[in-house]
Amino acid sequence: MDTSLANKTALITGGSLGLGLAMAKHFYGAGAKVAILARRPEPLIQAAEEIAQHHGDGDVAHFACDVTDPAAVITAHNAVVERFGPVDILVNNAGQSAAKPFSQITDEEWQADLDLKLMAAIRLTRLVWPSMQAKKWGRVLNLLNVYAKTPDANTAPTSISRAAGMALTKVLSAEGAADNILVNALLIGFLESDQIRRRHVASGSNDSLEDFIVKAGERLPMGRMGRAEECADLALFLASERGSYITGCAINMDGGLSKVV
Repeated sequence: MDTSLANKTALITGGSLGLGLAMAKHFYGAGAKVAILARRPEPLIQAAEEIAQHHGDGDVAHFACDVTDPAAVITAHNAVVERFGPVDILVNNAGQSAAKPFSQITDEEWQADLDLKLMAAIRLTRLVWPSMQAKKWGRVLNLLNVYAKTPDANTAPTSISRAAGMALTKVLSAEGAADNILVNALLIGFLESDQIRRRHVASGSNDSLEDFIVKAGERLPMGRMGRAEECADLALFLASERGSYITGCAINMDGGLSKVV
């Protein structure tokens, strides 16, 4: 049994950069038809071209979509189905960190974070679920972060939205098991990613990006940051038949950062 995704359609939100792009490349390399969604058309086009140059027998298409817009989500899903057929693998990856003291978070900021990180996953999963049930095969992978399990001060609203995503994962896994729909979550720590690049710029550090990443990684238990490709390896395993008896799990991909299993 291998990690082939031949004849499978995968939809990945936040698929133009970082971890989303790494997963798209892995899935494409395993033979999947890969649909990547993101808001900005230009990075999407570049990502699709980059994926198509990756070794593999898959296919790729890109769809500009603001996943916080319910109508846009329906339109994008319908376009994916028209191009590739029903979705077999859904990766809810869209989102970026938002964290500040609780007393400073406005209602609008709460709603925006929940719309991006929770409601987008709910809406897309609801759209792909019936065809997965009909085929008795499906995979849903929710990308969260370690604060879903171990929230700290000044980590809202992200930690709250991600904790809700972990609860959603468990509910869906229980409901989908009888139909062979497997639902898991990856809880991400610190990765060499676009978010780290933005953090480097915001910090005003005089260090190069490379030195910034090295120094930040030295504070972690494994002494380095993770790489998007390492997370994509696990995502591919879970999406394939190799992960056929794993569901309802929230797996830490954090190099030992989290204090809980």
